[in-house]
Amino acid sequence: MGNYAVRDALDIAEEQGLDLVEVSSSKDGSSVCRIMDYGKYKYERSRKEKQNRKKAGKIETKEMKFRPKIDTGDYDTKKKHVLRFLGQGNRVKITIMFRGREMAHPEQGLSILERLADDLTEIAVVESAPKMEGRNMFMTIAPLPDYVKKCQAEITEKQVKGRNSRRNREAAKRAAEAERKE
Repeated sequence: MGNYAVRDALDIAEEQGLDLVEVSSSKDGSSVCRIMDYGKYKYERSRKEKQNRKKAGKIETKEMKFRPKIDTGDYDTKKKHVLRFLGQGNRVKITIMFRGREMAHPEQGLSILERLADDLTEIAVVESAPKMEGRNMFMTIAPLPDYVKKCQAEITEKQVKGRNSRRNREAAKRAAEAERKE
């Protein structure tokens, strides 16, 4: 619009029913201002931030607890749970809990964590290496983006198939009812 004195700019903004907002100022005393509806601007900005937070998604940290003397069946079951968590895009904190004399053999817990990390190399990456804290040994793993996309695609495919089969069942019921009426 040009250069205006502060009073003139305020009068112009007031005539239009808008606000005079300072965009930037410099040391020599001149400043760049904008005539706008500031309340509307703040509202739109908060809406954009809210949308960005929704799009970002929440990455939760799930926890799976193991014992050093875990059997293969239990190990496989817990591994399936870890895979489900990773498929949802969550980080997983793996905890090995030691009790009593088990504290004398932390290498057993370490071998379980290493075995799990080896089993999941194509699916996840180890974020924090195994470390001992008190009576527990921890390791954190995070899913690879390709695995999460693959799991999400499978979930949507199952949902579509489920909807289609439900529609087919409903259509068959309607056809059967129509035949009975005739």
